[in-house]
Amino acid sequence: MTLKTKNRTRAEEALSRVVSSPLTWTPRREDPFKTLIRTILSQNTSWQNEATAYGRLEETIGVTPNKLSTAKTSDIAKAIKPAGMYNLRSKTIKRAAADIIERFDGDLAPIVSKPYPEARETLMTLPGVGEKTADVVLLFNAGKQVLPVDRHIARITKRLELVPESAKYDEIRGALEEATQPDAYLDAHIKLIQFGRDTCRAQNPRCSTCALNDLCPYPRRAQPILPITKHPEPMPETQKRPQ
Repeated sequence: MTLKTKNRTRAEEALSRVVSSPLTWTPRREDPFKTLIRTILSQNTSWQNEATAYGRLEETIGVTPNKLSTAKTSDIAKAIKPAGMYNLRSKTIKRAAADIIERFDGDLAPIVSKPYPEARETLMTLPGVGEKTADVVLLFNAGKQVLPVDRHIARITKRLELVPESAKYDEIRGALEEATQPDAYLDAHIKLIQFGRDTCRAQNPRCSTCALNDLCPYPRRAQPILPITKHPEPMPETQKRPQ
């Protein structure tokens, strides 16, 4: 996607402010498979729930392709219950682990080392792996020049009206990548998520204290429009009810 000049200037300024904010959390740098499992667990849940589920999975079974492919689905489900959708996720995780063993000899390193388009396409053939999951693995574990988009980042980008409300994943990603330098993609990804959790929240966003308040149309668009209360006109004397 190519941003219009006005939107590009606003996007660049917004990203500059967000990236300059202090970092309050840092993602773990692990092998590609562990990042893959973490990202699958993070889908549609909070980072606290994801962290708890992953920790329990690591402690009770172990996060390796061999251990997860041979574990009982019920045991995986029990471990990852805090993340939600545990019955579905447990099947997805077990299938992905088995697929990686069968197709890639249990090692994703040769896959993520391929050029970005090929690596992404290959990862997305695995169960439970979409654009975001593939891009997170490729950014964190292979240093690819990609800025993954999660639900927080999508929300921020749409509220800033840098993309249409109907914009899909790659359209949002392209707009953000256009507005910042490739060597800042990792920093931008992490800090945009942090900004979405702390300030530009889905419910009760902190617009009044937001560092992007002067750039963002959302606070003005979200102001509640109060209904106009009409006072009833007095009835003509001839229509008044008798006392």
